[in-house]
Amino acid sequence: MADDENTRSLEATVRRDFRQAMSYGDYLRLDLVLSAQQPLSDPPRHDELLFIIQHQTSELWLKLMLHELRAVRAQLAGDELNPALKGLARIKHIQHTLIEQWGVLTTLTPSEYAQFRSYLQSSSGFQSWQYRAVEFILGNKNAEMLQVFEHDPGPHAVLQALYEEPTVYDEFLRFLARRGHEVPREVLDRDVREPWRLHPGLVPVFGRIYDNSVEFWQEYEGAEALVDVEDNFQLWRFRHLKTVERIIGSKSGTGGSSGVPFLRRALELTFFPELYAVRGEIGA
Repeated sequence: MADDENTRSLEATVRRDFRQAMSYGDYLRLDLVLSAQQPLSDPPRHDELLFIIQHQTSELWLKLMLHELRAVRAQLAGDELNPALKGLARIKHIQHTLIEQWGVLTTLTPSEYAQFRSYLQSSSGFQSWQYRAVEFILGNKNAEMLQVFEHDPGPHAVLQALYEEPTVYDEFLRFLARRGHEVPREVLDRDVREPWRLHPGLVPVFGRIYDNSVEFWQEYEGAEALVDVEDNFQLWRFRHLKTVERIIGSKSGTGGSSGVPFLRRALELTFFPELYAVRGEIGA
């Protein structure tokens, strides 16, 4: 059949029968994905579906981010900086998507959220184990957080393993040491279960890299890629804070936190403090 002005006919080669062939929906398991949205409000509240999809899609992006961060860590450990940079570039795009996604949730007004908030009971985004896994692999380790997931053996095991493993930053610093940079021995031998704290002895290491970026271009590019990831993470935290403030104001969180004040304190956390400290030394 020929196309008319506003119709596109199917080409003869386009498959139409999927009774014995894999379809798009089969491959993506859309039967599972699209049945996972189960609002609890009774009577049903229109805006609860937005809230559920916002958080479910965030979890999918966090799953991919963790997948990529694991690969980046392994590539750095294997001195494969270029693939690691490619992975960090993908992670940055994932972060941009997560940041922009908050804009959709800001269309939820306080009165609309109040109609179904009680149905969340004690559940909270604070309990996202994948978010904690991303924080752990980037260096913000907190043994207290493991207690939150003791009821769920699978996620708890993942977090316990990440808690005891080197971070992406650990592997980047080990990579620099193998490249001949004078990374302090106590940094290389540190207890990787500890949250990262500023080590002044690393600042001159990065100062040398930044002051000689042509000679150490790969190291310089890797450092800047990590700064990009941290900047994006802080933007995500800020958008989260402002979205929560906009929707619930001064109310406490459903998971028991103080809400906005608790989120505001997270803005003080940093993954790679030496990469910011060095900026005060460059050209001084």
